[in-house]
Amino acid sequence: MIYVFLANGFEETEAIAPIDILRRSEVEVVTVGIGGGTITGSHGIEIAPDIIDSDVILSDKVDMIVLPGGMPGTLNLEKSPVVNEAIDFCIANDKYIGAICAAPSILGKKGLLKGKEATCFPGFEKFLLDADVKAELVCVDGKIITGKGPGAAVEFGLALSAAVAGEAKSKAVRNSLQCR
Repeated sequence: MIYVFLANGFEETEAIAPIDILRRSEVEVVTVGIGGGTITGSHGIEIAPDIIDSDVILSDKVDMIVLPGGMPGTLNLEKSPVVNEAIDFCIANDKYIGAICAAPSILGKKGLLKGKEATCFPGFEKFLLDADVKAELVCVDGKIITGKGPGAAVEFGLALSAAVAGEAKSKAVRNSLQCR
C-alpha cells in the first residue's frame, strides 16, 4: 500500500499523475489529507483525500510514501508530524519514498540524501544536502525516488510503479499511456 500525502498548496499534476499510474499498476494507493478532509492544490483544484492524517497507520502494509511538491504544499508537508513520522518509518523499515519538485528538499534537510543521486525543481538544489544532484527528470537511488517537477510527473509515476509493481507492469502502463 502507498500513502500519497496531500497538503494545501500541493502541485496537482505531481500528485494526480502518479496516483493514476500507480492505480493503473494495480497498487493500492491511499491519499492522505494533511490537516483536513478537503485539500486545495496550488492551482485551486480541490481534492477529497481517502483519509485524513490522523487516520494514517504505519505498518508492514506500507510499501511506499509519496510527497508531491508545490508551494506552499511542500512547506505544509514538511511541518506535518505525521509526514515526518512516515518518512522516519520508511527509512527505519527499508520502504520506498518518492518525492517530486520541491518535496525532495524535505528529505535533504533531514539528511537522507547524503551521497544519493537526486533531482528537484530548479532552485531547491541547495536543500539537497550532500546529495549528488542530477538534472534528470527522475532519479532512483535505492529506496529514494525523486522527480524534477510537474513535467516529470508521468515519468516519476512510472518509476514509482516499477519500484513497487515491477518493471513489466510499469512498462505495460507506459505503453497503455502512449509514452515513448
